[in-house]
Amino acid sequence: MNITATVSGERRASMIESDAWNDMIITDYLDQAVSSMADSPALISYRVNQNERRSLSYLELNQVVSRMAACLASLGVNKGEVVSCQLPNWWQMTALHLACVRIGAVFNPLMPIFREHELRFMLSHAQSRVLVVPQSFRGFDYAAMVDGLRAELPALSHVLVIDSNDESRCFQRVLLDRAREEEVDTDALFNERRPAGDDVVQLLYTSGTTGEPKGVLHSSNTLWSNIRPYAERLHLGSKDIVFMASPMAHQTGFLYGLMMPIYLKSAAVLQDAWDPAFAVQVAKAERPTFTMASTPFLADLIEIAPQYPEELSSLRIFVSAGAPIPGALVERAGAAINARIVSAWGMTENGAVTMTRPEDDPERAINSDGVALPHMEVRVVDESGAEVPQGTEGNLLVRGASLFIGYLKRPDLYDVDEHGWFPTGDLARMDAQGYIRITGRTKDVVIRGGENVPVVEIENLLYKHPAISAVALVGCPDARLGERLCAYVTLHEGHRSLSLQEVVSFLLEKQLTRNYLPEHLEVLPALPRTPSGKIQKFKLREQAKSISLAAAKPA
Repeated sequence: MNITATVSGERRASMIESDAWNDMIITDYLDQAVSSMADSPALISYRVNQNERRSLSYLELNQVVSRMAACLASLGVNKGEVVSCQLPNWWQMTALHLACVRIGAVFNPLMPIFREHELRFMLSHAQSRVLVVPQSFRGFDYAAMVDGLRAELPALSHVLVIDSNDESRCFQRVLLDRAREEEVDTDALFNERRPAGDDVVQLLYTSGTTGEPKGVLHSSNTLWSNIRPYAERLHLGSKDIVFMASPMAHQTGFLYGLMMPIYLKSAAVLQDAWDPAFAVQVAKAERPTFTMASTPFLADLIEIAPQYPEELSSLRIFVSAGAPIPGALVERAGAAINARIVSAWGMTENGAVTMTRPEDDPERAINSDGVALPHMEVRVVDESGAEVPQGTEGNLLVRGASLFIGYLKRPDLYDVDEHGWFPTGDLARMDAQGYIRITGRTKDVVIRGGENVPVVEIENLLYKHPAISAVALVGCPDARLGERLCAYVTLHEGHRSLSLQEVVSFLLEKQLTRNYLPEHLEVLPALPRTPSGKIQKFKLREQAKSISLAAAKPA
């Protein structure tokens, strides 16, 4: 399947005129970095469990990318076809994306936490031609999981496995050991396959209210129009060192850990599994100046920071997003680390949209989610679409250069109006200076540790449980993760009880990832409903505010 998307001539003309779009692609920035600083470090990749460090200069990275691109083309990957990967933050992921862009393929990163239930849909929906996975990561056998799905994925021609002993599908053997770049005219190949600025280069799945993941499509123009003003607002340059432990299969890690360092001509330091003590040692060795992560990462780092006053001294900027930052956490951060805490809000569909400024009063990071980046706009409106007064809660709309260009195979969900405004599904307030504060969500999504939990999809699974007659999933407030998932259920006649462990076991049998499991269960005689029969989740959310989940984590 060749993935394409159409950008209106009016939008393109406006974005080009404003210099928001420049038709540059990531390999253009890679070429510039190779030309000016070939021997400087591009990637430093850490594997926590193996205590392994791998470093690549820009010249070495470019050589690897050229070979991988030529090898992917030899496997039959055509321009516009999807190459998926389910990888942690390893150097191979950065190289694979660059190789895909070299030959015009669409890159589709998948979260390592996904299991059969999620992959079955995503790989089929994308009609992925190639899938790259680790043999094992954090004790899980990815190759075996994919083997169990192959019969259901006729479009999947090749599965390549990092660290595999099977030479026929070993990533190293297939994509790196043979000098394919010397067997073909790569200049001609790459020129012929070069994607235009408006061509789709990224497919990233996000969870929403539709009951199934949505495939967000981005072009080079939409992605870079976010990265450039983001870096400018934070005053980042080539001397900065980017530390990224947030998954690069998330837009946060992808934009600011994979792409941005190449634009800056700086080094990216990658950590594949979150371990705050390990992160401290990485910081001591590599002296990073910038990182971005969800609030739990910041909380964990601050917790141990007093033990390591010198190790974290290089960190200048910590951007926290995914959930509002508790004020007490910002205060503790000020005493524990030197970094300025910056608050941000965004979506897979846009990247970061609003962000505080490093020079703002620290209170801004506590009380707001920032002001719009250049080339982006936000509005807060009522149900009729009229702007609400300053300080009043309303529906948050966004438009601008980094707005995505569509959902794969779901044009009906691309709810952008004639003026370019996109409804985010979030509720917000805006002050006189344009700073917003996210106050809630109209979308039926729970955010656990910065990860969107697909509520509707899990509810649909739970409705298959023989004891459950009705179910509603809501978020329970949590100081560390932002929210945990709580299940309220009613039971079929004849079923008198149901335990959390029984629910967890049922969902694991359905091959749901552990990160999406409920952590609290409450059986009710009836769920609160409207006269028309709709479940009143706002009442359950209020009820959930009083729940303490300290000892309620599923095994």
